[in-house]
Amino acid sequence: MDSRIANAYLPNQVSLPGETLQEVLDDRQMSQAELAERTGRPKKTINEIIKGKAAITPETALQLERVLGIPASFWNSLERNYQEYLARAQEQALLEASTDWLSTIPVAALEKLGWIERQDDPVEKVRGVLRFFGVASPTEWKQVCERPQASFRHSPSFASEPGALAAWLRKGELEAQSIRCAPFDRSRFQLVLSEARALTLERPEVFESRLAELCAAAGVGVVFVHELPKCRVHGATRWLSASKALIQLSLRYKTDDHLWFTFFHEAGHILLHGKRLIFIEEGRASATAEEGEANRFAADFLIPRAAIEELRQPALSQWLSEARVRSFARELGIAPGIVVGRLQHEGWLAHKLLNSLKVRLEWAD
Repeated sequence: MDSRIANAYLPNQVSLPGETLQEVLDDRQMSQAELAERTGRPKKTINEIIKGKAAITPETALQLERVLGIPASFWNSLERNYQEYLARAQEQALLEASTDWLSTIPVAALEKLGWIERQDDPVEKVRGVLRFFGVASPTEWKQVCERPQASFRHSPSFASEPGALAAWLRKGELEAQSIRCAPFDRSRFQLVLSEARALTLERPEVFESRLAELCAAAGVGVVFVHELPKCRVHGATRWLSASKALIQLSLRYKTDDHLWFTFFHEAGHILLHGKRLIFIEEGRASATAEEGEANRFAADFLIPRAAIEELRQPALSQWLSEARVRSFARELGIAPGIVVGRLQHEGWLAHKLLNSLKVRLEWAD
């Protein structure tokens, strides 16, 4: 939070500007009618200002300055502070009525991860969550965050809760703001993907920063965002502007084959599809033509179809030994776990076999 906001004095109540004006009139022994005549304002207007039914406009403030000798800035400040007080009181009532909305947001997880500050007061929790999402109220949250124009690749068994999904996506946006990207360059991004295949052999402490660096040079931000409870998403793609795309990844499935397939799947969306949709990945089941195209792009970019067909001849699980898979992966320059994942996914290898070749990934924290 901005320290100027955190340290600002916010009074519980302020007096009506009209009350101060009446005190000045009483001190000068001047009636409302006389003030109206001297300022050229209607008597009704002066009376409404004193009763708080009308505001002191900048024009009226200048007239009061000339008649009463008190600077217009004083009257403008009184009115501004009073109007701000009214707005905050109205906001307080709105936020108090919105505390139930917090049940739709994984607040405890956001606090634990340090995405928002811990707050004991429910209204302050609402304020903190709204600041995180960058919206004014739960009404705007529903419009901006809950219903993104998205093409979903749904898991066959699960779907993310809207609040958790919105929080995960928002964190990606915030992380991406700090990434300085060159304008998107399609040809350069294609070259980056070739280099990224080699990064599948590296540990996370190496590939995470290097992948982000390479992609940023081609106009694509890459962020790794911690998964949230009830957010069953492991990847998302969207365009933040006409010249900057974002690939957002989690470690939901924990192994290198899932992570890298997801990355190249998201890259496929960038190269194959338009800039208006958000693609959110919740599983490998293709729900749309675009998702099927991105699946094929990822699979064939990592392991060309001709190569995988050659590997599985003869298609005997005992022939697909660990040594053979390692050798095949070495020839392609990719991690062996990716080969295992591809064979298992396409039904050419039992899911219980060769899992030791997959690298399990964990968050550094």
